[in-house]
Amino acid sequence: MSANVPTVPGHFGKEVSKPYDDNVPENLKASTSRLQFPPSYVVVGVYRLITDKSLRVPAWDKLKHGVVRGATVALIWATATFKLQRVFVELFLVKSPSVTGLSKDAVFGIHMPFDLPAYATLVFISSQATTILYFFLSRNMRVARSRAYEQTIVSRGKGPDFWQPYVEEWDNPPQVKRSKLSKFASSSVGRTSVKLLLAPLHLIPAVGIIISAWLRGLGTASYLHKPYFKAKGMSKEQVATFIQERKWDYRAFGFTAAVLEGIPLIGFIFTISNQIGAAMWAHDLEKRQHYIAELKSHKTR
Repeated sequence: MSANVPTVPGHFGKEVSKPYDDNVPENLKASTSRLQFPPSYVVVGVYRLITDKSLRVPAWDKLKHGVVRGATVALIWATATFKLQRVFVELFLVKSPSVTGLSKDAVFGIHMPFDLPAYATLVFISSQATTILYFFLSRNMRVARSRAYEQTIVSRGKGPDFWQPYVEEWDNPPQVKRSKLSKFASSSVGRTSVKLLLAPLHLIPAVGIIISAWLRGLGTASYLHKPYFKAKGMSKEQVATFIQERKWDYRAFGFTAAVLEGIPLIGFIFTISNQIGAAMWAHDLEKRQHYIAELKSHKTR
């Protein structure tokens, strides 16, 4: 083990080597390099969804009917309510700047170079249209994501026996305790509250998506790796420790994934590609787990 490895992993600060990163065998150098920058797996997921028919076609076949129905209903809703919603924006939001932070040409005092009431109306309608689309996709989306994950693993030539019991990498793993605030934030009520609080920020181009993605990052990445934890038979305590040891890796991956998923109307596409990227990441993490298990078995002999 490298001498400069911190006693407690998962802390933010000076970059140091992780255990067993030195002198990795040739067949693990590429995956070890990828593991240094987890957001790269989000890009890999998008690339594979676009280029691999075995992933793209089954996902689209499962979602296409929901997309057509949802898009049709969303278009009718947007067309029928645009004028009414613009009136609402002008009467109740723009004319109450002390409460909403909005005025005719500014958000929280930041001047916007466009017609803010019209833009705010489009933001609200796009959010509603996205919700309508997800309503029609929700059931099939879970199936499509699950299949995308499984097919990605199969495409790597791996079966159920590839996943081995969890191996602890650190000599002194962190003690994980969830605060009441984190438990509330991960609940459905907490997630809804955060969305409502961040709603005005979405009127500033890109800002709302970025802030929301940062707050959702860790939870998004943890959710995307649920199949990995299940395949390894990990307990809740092991999962919490594993994530804490790689907290900033999970935040970085989850933030990037959540930014793409937060794009109105087309974000659902990235929920599939992110699941593919998560499977590719899990594959490399498992190869590392095999390597560490082998080294530890040699130490005990």
